[in-house]
Amino acid sequence: MGLIYRYLKVLRRVTVAAFAVTVIIAAIHFPYDVDAPLTPQEIEAARKYYTEAYRQPVSKNQAESEYETKYVRESEAMAKLYRVEEKVSAFVKRFNLGDRPVLEIGSGRGYLQDVAENYTGLDISPAVARFYHKKFILGSATAMPFPDDSFDGVWSIWVFEHVPNPEQAFYEMRRVTRDNGVLFLFPAWNSPSWAAEGYEVRPYSDFDLIGKLIQASIPMRSSALFGVMSLVPNRIVRNLVSRFGPTRLRYRRLTPNYEKYWVVDSDAVNSIDSHEGMLWFVSRGDECLNCEEPSVLMGFTPLIIRVHKNPSINP
Repeated sequence: MGLIYRYLKVLRRVTVAAFAVTVIIAAIHFPYDVDAPLTPQEIEAARKYYTEAYRQPVSKNQAESEYETKYVRESEAMAKLYRVEEKVSAFVKRFNLGDRPVLEIGSGRGYLQDVAENYTGLDISPAVARFYHKKFILGSATAMPFPDDSFDGVWSIWVFEHVPNPEQAFYEMRRVTRDNGVLFLFPAWNSPSWAAEGYEVRPYSDFDLIGKLIQASIPMRSSALFGVMSLVPNRIVRNLVSRFGPTRLRYRRLTPNYEKYWVVDSDAVNSIDSHEGMLWFVSRGDECLNCEEPSVLMGFTPLIIRVHKNPSINP
């Protein structure tokens, strides 16, 4: 009997310690940030960076910039790996958008412009205009130059993690979509904070002691268990909050690296959780067409949202 009591005592202590660690990890990773006004310098830095990323060489013999060779090459490789064209084409076919007005936000080089006939691409970089044979509009995701209810379908692939005020972009995305229109939303959910400095690809010798500790922690912080401990408690809290009306979009603000493109999302400015994105739309009366229950365990897949505009609910 005494042995069982000791085991139970140890088990209780371990459980309390595990709970305390989970609470601490969740608190550290809570999405504290919301949209804040941008400075003109921040806006200009982003615009300049993405213009350079798609810069056209002056002559055929001139070497392309590092931005163009690495940024574009890795973007295209990721698109093939994740079968982006296949998924967006399936989205267009499923919702009969082939000849309906559709918009791509952050359309880049127009890789997807032929998946639908009545296509419009929107991008912040003027340098990409030369890649289009369909309609291209220069503009920001946070202030789109379109009237309300302009499109039956809208999609955005790996863009919102690069938008300094993503909630404003969500508002705009929803505003330009017609009632009962559909959205295909696929940011790089939960962008890691260590991507900006390339911890995953640089040698230990590049860093000071703190940098070495950060690099050594990445395997643990990338694990499934750590993900559950950091995300699920916060998702439960945010689920409860959403019951009381439309939520703010909460995320973790990141410091982008506009000098060196070490890895994918070195230039990310925020880290948005897919569950948080889903709650933002659903709490406004929209419908997630591919969300499984329980939602607190949802993965980082694209969100397919049907917009239901209700004048009694905030836009």
